[in-house]
Amino acid sequence: MVELVALEIADAPGVWGGLGFAVDGGVCRVGRVAHRLAGGPGKGIVSWTLDGTRTEPAATLDGLTAGSGPGPAATATVTASRHPNGVVAIDHLVVFTPDLERTVSALTEAGCQERRRRRSATYGREMVQAFFRLGEVVLEVVSGARPAGDGPARFFGLAFTVADLDATARHLGDRLHPAKDAVQPGRQIATLDRDAGSTVAMAFMSPGRPEPA
Repeated sequence: MVELVALEIADAPGVWGGLGFAVDGGVCRVGRVAHRLAGGPGKGIVSWTLDGTRTEPAATLDGLTAGSGPGPAATATVTASRHPNGVVAIDHLVVFTPDLERTVSALTEAGCQERRRRRSATYGREMVQAFFRLGEVVLEVVSGARPAGDGPARFFGLAFTVADLDATARHLGDRLHPAKDAVQPGRQIATLDRDAGSTVAMAFMSPGRPEPA
């Protein structure tokens, strides 16, 4: 199985530390995924590192840049249960693309397996979502109902599972928007305010039943 093992984030380590993530040596580890906090340049999620692909590890997949790995600091012993904001896992990584079939084809060629597809208006307009499993993490590839040009796919944001969403809300205060029902039955989701400091679109979700591998 293809597994997501690292993400490079443009935010500085202090930004994530201020949001209640445990950071050691410039790396925040959530589950098996190391987030390398580069402090610029750029913004948001800069690159990812996948293990087990059929393509070269450094290959860019439809515009999604491959990173060089988590780096030496990823051996830090930070565990999910130690994050003061209550984060215990990454629920899903969101990617936007103007051409769903093209991006799905690139991911499939690399060895990723599409698990399901759905149509929705989750983000305020009609769209199609394709879902992949990358180890612990669900990859959600989002596109409009029809192809919209030949631009590259791009990383959008992260949704984290927390042990207690009410406790996370207390920790983050007015930096977190009020929770609402998530698409997943029985779960709630709350999004981080854009002015909270991170350049990554970020949401926090209440616990739910694990999806099958």
